[in-house]
Amino acid sequence: MPIRHCIVHLIDKKPDGSPAVLHARDSELATSQAMENLLADLNESYNAKQGKAWGLFHEESGAYPFSGWLKAYLDGEQDFTAFSRQAVEHLQKLMEESNLSTGGHVLLAHYQQGMTDYLAIALLHHSEGVAVTDALDVTPAKHLDLSQLHLAARINISEWQNNKQSKQYISFIKGKNGKKVSDYFRDFIGCQEGVDGPGETRTLLKAFSDYVESEDLPEEQAREKTKTLVGYATGQAKMGEPITLEELSGLIDEERPKAFYEHIRNKDYGMAPEFPADKRTLSQFQRFTGRAEGLSISFEAHLLGSKVEYDEGRDMLIIRQLPTQLKDQLKRRQD
Repeated sequence: MPIRHCIVHLIDKKPDGSPAVLHARDSELATSQAMENLLADLNESYNAKQGKAWGLFHEESGAYPFSGWLKAYLDGEQDFTAFSRQAVEHLQKLMEESNLSTGGHVLLAHYQQGMTDYLAIALLHHSEGVAVTDALDVTPAKHLDLSQLHLAARINISEWQNNKQSKQYISFIKGKNGKKVSDYFRDFIGCQEGVDGPGETRTLLKAFSDYVESEDLPEEQAREKTKTLVGYATGQAKMGEPITLEELSGLIDEERPKAFYEHIRNKDYGMAPEFPADKRTLSQFQRFTGRAEGLSISFEAHLLGSKVEYDEGRDMLIIRQLPTQLKDQLKRRQD
């Protein structure tokens, strides 16, 4: 993961409406093993984070100047340090306007992964801990706590520059509640949502269920194809990469690699060729589960409509071909 440029600034601010004080670094960080480890850990934490959104830049304006500064840097009109200083001063201003915001260390890193250039931006915080010194004394120690990553974004620079039709070259962590405290960070980047990851993932799973039914696949084959889909989509999510429908289709049926892709196109599900997987939606697809008043039910999603039938009108679940062990228990109880 070659690091082209990286810098860290500090914005000191308490969530009490007090002014934000900027402590800006005046030069880039030198590439080091520690820097590479930090960026690798940051990417791992970011990829694992649920509740991300994908989108694109707003049109450049006074309210959303970041994309213009980024373009000027990439065009060689200013260096990375100057670009980062402009950006962090803008973030400082937005933090002051958002009274409940909390400061922290602002990391900006331009790096390459494979053939793709990315810009990562994250607000990092420290946690208190302890360490053992060389003299075997126990002493207080601070460390960057990447498990508490709440404000971060990643821009796929290559896609932004080379695919003008893309609506998903920015990913960012969304807040959880109503009008979010973190909205100012999204406005700082100047991005808007372009792709509904959970919605696209739900559509994909519906298309897959329809495909399995239309192919009238044996249960074992259906189970294997379900594992393939979930495994591929989960793996892409862990790497921070999108689901590619053509690639997925080839994995689902190696003998007919276009079959699932053509099913999606022929049925006109309205899906994008590539989209980010939503891990929460995927986990719900793997199994249906429910528990109440001493009753626990769990079954694989592809069994719905075959061995398991749901009658909403009568509030009933009909299960066919019960497991032998369960049948033996019920028979002994009846006897």
